[in-house]
Amino acid sequence: MKLNNYNNLLELFFSKYETEDKNSIFLQSLKDKNLNFTWNQTYNCIQKLSNHIQKYISSKDRCLLISENRPEWLICDLAIMLADGITVPAYTTYTERDYEYLINDCKPSVIIVSDNSQFEKVKNIISKVDFIKNVISFENIEISEIEITNINKIFEETNYFEKNFHKINLTRKDISCIIYTSGTQGNPKGVMLSHGGILNNCEGSAELLSEIINYKPKFLTWLPLSHSYEHTVQFVQIAVGAKVFYAESIDKLVKNMNDCSPDIMTAVPRFYQNLYQKISSTFNKATGIKKFLVQSTLNLGEKKLLKNSLSLYERLINLICEKLVRKKIKSQFGGSLKAFISGGGALDYKVGVFLNAIGLPTLQGYGLTETSPVVSCNSIKNIRIDTVGPPFKGNEVKIADDGEILIKGENVMLGYWNNSVETNKVIKNGWLNTGDIGHFDNGFLKITDRKKDILITPGGENISPIKIENDLIKIEFIEQALVYGDNKPFLVALFVLSSDKKDISNEVINNEVEKINKHLSKIEKIKKFIVVDKQFSIENGLMTPTLKLKRYKIIQEYKNQLEKLYK
Repeated sequence: MKLNNYNNLLELFFSKYETEDKNSIFLQSLKDKNLNFTWNQTYNCIQKLSNHIQKYISSKDRCLLISENRPEWLICDLAIMLADGITVPAYTTYTERDYEYLINDCKPSVIIVSDNSQFEKVKNIISKVDFIKNVISFENIEISEIEITNINKIFEETNYFEKNFHKINLTRKDISCIIYTSGTQGNPKGVMLSHGGILNNCEGSAELLSEIINYKPKFLTWLPLSHSYEHTVQFVQIAVGAKVFYAESIDKLVKNMNDCSPDIMTAVPRFYQNLYQKISSTFNKATGIKKFLVQSTLNLGEKKLLKNSLSLYERLINLICEKLVRKKIKSQFGGSLKAFISGGGALDYKVGVFLNAIGLPTLQGYGLTETSPVVSCNSIKNIRIDTVGPPFKGNEVKIADDGEILIKGENVMLGYWNNSVETNKVIKNGWLNTGDIGHFDNGFLKITDRKKDILITPGGENISPIKIENDLIKIEFIEQALVYGDNKPFLVALFVLSSDKKDISNEVINNEVEKINKHLSKIEKIKKFIVVDKQFSIENGLMTPTLKLKRYKIIQEYKNQLEKLYK
């Protein structure tokens, strides 16, 4: 059955389950080698957990899932669907304030947490509301006045009702999950993704992977499953019958690649930037013949990538580089890697060329949470680093008169949860206004700029600068604030002080900023700042008539000073 014939994601899983070796390992933790699930165990655990959840929810109730990547994550996601609920993934890095907003917005009937550290962040919120009916944990939680069900006890159940996956009343237009993403006005918005939207993404991804692999691949997953990118990847993994390994942490990724020898790995630009820096550092130490081979590998690899022909001599040298340099590099990543796939932010051109040249094929794609999330991706047969590839089948992409990228198709979100005003701002006449600026180059999409105010970290996380700025201007002597750091390792700020507080020392400012930082997540914290004298106003063109910052103009004026904070 083709993916476009499935009614929902449960049918996708069950159809693959029926054809797989039931006793083969499907999900494997690398942090705990004993934590794994065969296809049969996965199926049974989904059934049992679904039975349990259904006692506490009504149709379309939300279930909040707070956990690091681990095998139980996918089981929970599918069990919630089977119970006719809607999964709401949440980042483990959220602060209590973030969780409070999210919980009050989506009003989950069930909360699932991985361990005590995650439970501690939400227990005070749970005690304040009456709509949460059950809390489930993966690990033992310290004694609490709140009743908590350990998932392992549910998995040990022997008496349960087995549902028929093919008779589930879910259509492609039904909500599969609500993934919260930052908005320009501060509060995150719940993106409602449909079963059909994610299935559409799976279809495009499976077609892309068919050019790379022709057998059951091994995937290493580490990007948080609460991120729309990795959330959809887990269904791609099901679609291609993969064996899935869950990484220990980003610090142990290279070690984990050696542990499981993955064929495919999806990651965000930060990972590739770090990889580039480490390998470049090693290359720079080479001398003599090694230096010649390294330089030849880079030069000839780039020529091949750009489809420039090689002379007979160059082909011979390239063959030697393949055997002595590229093969050795591949072995450091398990030896089986067929491709890296980059998404969640812009991949630096130099980094992309470098990785492809040294024998680590890296395909860049483009998408948004609102598009389930993939819109386009480069193919292994035609890698163009300066683009994000041609659009996937099933979604239309066009460029508006002002250069904005517009998208229409089944992959476009159903809307923002409980927020029709914001939905209508971005979906007009069926077209999603992405806020990104770009153009087509022979069918390949190029991203050149971004209209929207969201900052994207090298790790692919979305940050609302306005939310942080609103906190910063609460400091008594800060009149205006601008947060900067798109695709940067950390955030910095630009401050305008109140006219009567111009003599405040940097130490005093820093102390107040640190107080704000305590209530921000790790990626939102302000690490450095500069103070400027010139106030932003309508008259000097740095504010709009409605008193909004003209972010682009302010950054343009102070970019050199802001950039120096990263040196």
